[in-house]
Order: sequence, then structure tokens, then C-alpha cells
Amino acid sequence: MTNEFVLEAITREFPESVISSSEPYGMLTVEIKKDDIKKVIHYLKDSSLEINFLTDVCGIHYPEYPEKEIGVIYHLHNMMTNFRIRLKAFMTRENTEIDSLVDLYAGANWMERETYDFYGIKFKGHPDLRPILNMEDLGYHPMLKEYRLEDGTRTDKDDSMFGR
Repeated sequence: MTNEFVLEAITREFPESVISSSEPYGMLTVEIKKDDIKKVIHYLKDSSLEINFLTDVCGIHYPEYPEKEIGVIYHLHNMMTNFRIRLKAFMTRENTEIDSLVDLYAGANWMERETYDFYGIKFKGHPDLRPILNMEDLGYHPMLKEYRLEDGTRTDKDDSMFGR
């Protein structure tokens, strides 16, 4: 199974869903519309492609891109052919909600909880979406780039020294 074959299969089944694709370090990476991500992953799992293992679900925050500020990244794996694929779905900060994959991959449960905990991304249909590592009353999502990088009491440094 090759990157070209899998990309062609995805674009044939979901021609309107694929936003972009690339192959950093040889791994097929496809950006999918947020509303179609679950359908695409369901297809990858149940078709002849047999992408049968969810390796990872994680979030990402790009505050400099308001239209694609928050993203969810899925790493999937076909264990028989050792084929790996990365899928990305982006959303605005005002609409950080995406479909849960718990009904497709049971292992998504804790990965989605961790992503919610650190990035505030809500997974529609998740059976128990609550913080898993942070305290319930923390009040913010620590991986979002919304905090000062330096102690506010220091006068010798400021955030501009760190690229902000």
C-alpha cells in the first residue's frame, strides 16, 4: 500500500472533503474538513485499506491563524502492511467541537479526554468528556498559548524575547 494509492482512494470517496495533502518525512498527511473527519476515518477502517489502529489523537494551537486556530491530529496505522497516515482537521476558536471516535476505536476514549483537557476541544458523542490529568477546577487549558512566558514580576525579561 502506497501513499498515492491511499490518497487516491480517499479523494475518490470524499472528493469535497480533502483540503490538502503532503508527505512530510514520507508519511501521508491529509487535511480533512472538520465535519467529514469521522466519515473518512470510518471509511479507512472498514474499507479494504484496513487502517485498523488509532495510534494517537492530539490537539494543536495556532493563534496566528484565526481560521485554523485549533486543530485535531489523528495518527492511524494498518498493522498488517505497516502503513501509517496522519489526518488533520482544523476549526476556529469559537467552534472547538468535533465528532468523537470512541465508537470506532475504543482507545480514542482517553486520548480525546486528554485533548479536551489540554486544548478545550469538545468531542461530540464522547461518553465521559471530563479532565483526565488536570484538576477539575483549573479554569484554563494549559496547552493553549494564552499565558505569559515569563514571570510578570520580573523586569529584566518580557514575552517579546520569546517571539511574542
